[in-house]
Amino acid sequence: MTEQAFYEIALILSLAAVLGAVGMLLRQPLIVAFLATGILAGPAGLSLIQSHGQIELLAQIGISLLLFVVGLRLDLTLIRTTGPVALATGLGQVIFTSLFGFLITLWLGFSPVASLYVAVALTFSSTIIIVKLLSDKKEIDALHGRIAVGFLIVQDIVAILAMIILTAVGSGGASDGATFSRIAFTALKGIGFLICIGLLMKYVLPGLTKRLAWNQELLLLFSITWAVFLGAAGDYLGFSKEVGAFLGGVSLASTQYREAMAARLVSVRDFLLLFFFIDLGARLDFNTVGPQIPNAIYLSLFVLIGNPLVVMAIMGVMGYRRRTGFLAGLTVAQISEFSLILAALGLSLGHLSKEAMSLVTLVGVITICLSTYMIIYSGTLYRWLSKPMKVFEKKHPYREQLDAETCAIPTVDFILIGLGNYGSGLARHLIRRGKRLAGVDFNPQSLAAWRSQEIPVMFGDVGDPEFLDNLPLNCSAWVVSTVRDKTLNVTLLHLLQERQYEGKIALTAMDEEEAKVYSSRGAHVVLRPFDDASEEAADSLTEAMHLLPDDIDWPLAVEEIRLRKDSVIAGQLIRNLDLRAVTGISIIAVSRAGKVHLDPDPNFQLFPGDRLVLMGEPGALKDAVEILDETKEDEFGQGPGGFATAEVEVDGASAHVGHSLAETKFRKTYGVTVIGIVRDHERIPMPRPEERLMASDRLIVIGTHESVEKMKKQKI
Repeated sequence: MTEQAFYEIALILSLAAVLGAVGMLLRQPLIVAFLATGILAGPAGLSLIQSHGQIELLAQIGISLLLFVVGLRLDLTLIRTTGPVALATGLGQVIFTSLFGFLITLWLGFSPVASLYVAVALTFSSTIIIVKLLSDKKEIDALHGRIAVGFLIVQDIVAILAMIILTAVGSGGASDGATFSRIAFTALKGIGFLICIGLLMKYVLPGLTKRLAWNQELLLLFSITWAVFLGAAGDYLGFSKEVGAFLGGVSLASTQYREAMAARLVSVRDFLLLFFFIDLGARLDFNTVGPQIPNAIYLSLFVLIGNPLVVMAIMGVMGYRRRTGFLAGLTVAQISEFSLILAALGLSLGHLSKEAMSLVTLVGVITICLSTYMIIYSGTLYRWLSKPMKVFEKKHPYREQLDAETCAIPTVDFILIGLGNYGSGLARHLIRRGKRLAGVDFNPQSLAAWRSQEIPVMFGDVGDPEFLDNLPLNCSAWVVSTVRDKTLNVTLLHLLQERQYEGKIALTAMDEEEAKVYSSRGAHVVLRPFDDASEEAADSLTEAMHLLPDDIDWPLAVEEIRLRKDSVIAGQLIRNLDLRAVTGISIIAVSRAGKVHLDPDPNFQLFPGDRLVLMGEPGALKDAVEILDETKEDEFGQGPGGFATAEVEVDGASAHVGHSLAETKFRKTYGVTVIGIVRDHERIPMPRPEERLMASDRLIVIGTHESVEKMKKQKI
């Protein structure tokens, strides 16, 4: 019997893997593939499933782990940071869907109890699926992503409360007085259960998890044990396995190891949940499913259309733009695994018929399949539906415009789009160089952090074609995108060119191919963060930092500093620094492009990007670093006597039109060199001497500040 069950599960897993691969090609969540596996392996298909007891046991453990992880990751702080909108949309959507879903299900001919179960099941959206889809689209930290996760947490809490209430009244057939007594007794048991868990949370679990964390395998085993144990305790006390497992996760959510436990449990949870959905699919009675198809279509349309509309309406009233409301609303256009678990609970309690269970399952399959594509192609859907959705947007959507108003400054040097790790680092270096910038990001926490430093920032999403309306483009010299998405960067470039933006554009490329695409389409500068960082890392790794043996105890220390482009000593000879005379510190090595120059002579010239190895007394090293790290007051090329670049247009009546660069003798006449020509939409870098000038050519010239200013004042 045991061997037969093993062979059976092996076949079922093989079938699930094949259908999962097909689902992946169709861009569908695995839930759909697992349900299809159950249907094919069940009585309606190949009749592979005979060991129902074993599969049901694995399914129950999987559900316990699902609820345990939900409790483990319960982040009430997220609800607070997204403000009232998470509670308003979460509770508003639950109330709307429950009410109208109940009326629709009654109209379809179901009993009041069955209608209530179905209506409540329709209110829950899949946190697992939504978080996965938003993460894949890199929208989990966007404003609509944070709001969506916030109200999904609210829905999860409502689902848990619903299961507690339904379990409490589960044993029907008694009088109203007996029902009230049963609820009261269940409440007392629940309070006692919560008190015990609270005491464990405070006095036992923090120290226990700290000791177990020394062995990650043991920590994983404890997590599974705790989830199943509290699930069993909850079931014994008359609640349910789901409620007990959820409270088990909550009890560990405050420990510092919750992320480690959750990360390791995800794979185990997903594997065991496979058996829940297989078991569910196998139990589908197609004699009851067929007649429910029309009803499932009605309810699916209600979920796919009604749920997003109510979220959009609530967010519109609260002052959010229609795009934010639309993208957040799409995340509730399906029912979740909680809906199926709730329906299965109702079936086991005798509250729900097989016909109603089949109806909920069909609605789940339909809405999960269709809403997945809706979220994947949300940008396209928004472009199609943008105009009619204006009804959901106030004339002044202040929630997102306030950020833009705080950024209304006369002039900025840079508009920096993307304030993640790379963008924030770039912003700090630009500010350090005295540049004025306006930051743009879709992460409210990043915006709040920069606003606390009195840096003008605004909310904006590159994927939104309307976000450029709020940017001060007319008073900015540069637009810099640190977004690492080729499609979004190309779209941004196209939109800026379409609006005839006159400043410069810099985009961030992940590889050489992207860099070529951006350059060919008109980007003035392409940033390569990984390439630049790897070159700098290679320089660091090739440093000669082992000069002082460990067995020699000298009162000396070694320090390394990288020479910035705007350093006051860039371009100077070592003998002109007087570093040794002032601080007593010596430059004992210079690393340049991977080559180390040991003991450089006094005539060694220092360049930006050089890495200097300093040696001397520890106290004096700090003074030396401050001297070497000092920046120029005037930006390179801006002050008198420095170099400058400029763009000069060739006048149509100029005598130079038709002549080659060699014949114009700009270098001799003006003291400048032509390093580029912009001709219509063509860019000619480093033009050859025989290149002939045409009317309206824009010449990019470089020379001393005085020479460039002299040329700009004269028509050429």
